[in-house]
Amino acid sequence: MLPLDLVRLSREGSLRVEGRIPPDAPLWEDTGIRLSEPLRVDLRATEAQSGEIVVRGEMVCSLANECRRCLDPVTVTLREEVTLIFAPQDTLGSTGDGEIRVLPPGGREVDLAGPIREEVILAAPTYVVCGPDCRGFCARCGADLNETTCECTVEEPDPRWDVLRALRSE
Repeated sequence: MLPLDLVRLSREGSLRVEGRIPPDAPLWEDTGIRLSEPLRVDLRATEAQSGEIVVRGEMVCSLANECRRCLDPVTVTLREEVTLIFAPQDTLGSTGDGEIRVLPPGGREVDLAGPIREEVILAAPTYVVCGPDCRGFCARCGADLNETTCECTVEEPDPRWDVLRALRSE
């Protein structure tokens, strides 16, 4: 949980929220996100005259992934700037645009862990490569081409498709 005290924010006008979300937190279940260390957040929350709450800051973590070519483990550092906007339901009307989150009516605090989770999911790279020179696996025999060479031969393409290949290259 990453709580933002709304009462204290209302009193002070601005608050700093720092925290860590551990890799084994239930928050990450069913996301496909694997952290290799806790997610660190450093945020500043301010209250606007209109009643909106703007939370800005940075989140940093290391993600444990696999190379999409050779399946070797790869650690990716994720460092993202975050901006979250919260507003009371009555100021949003019926047409919320999805960018602004709804403040709970009469709530004394907001848990920022859920919105931060969404930001991590959106910022996490879909495909990771261990290096630009990674050759991956042979499509025929499955040999790891980074460690060995295989005896597979490349078949010549079917000449009946030459006319269509020529159209594609034009």
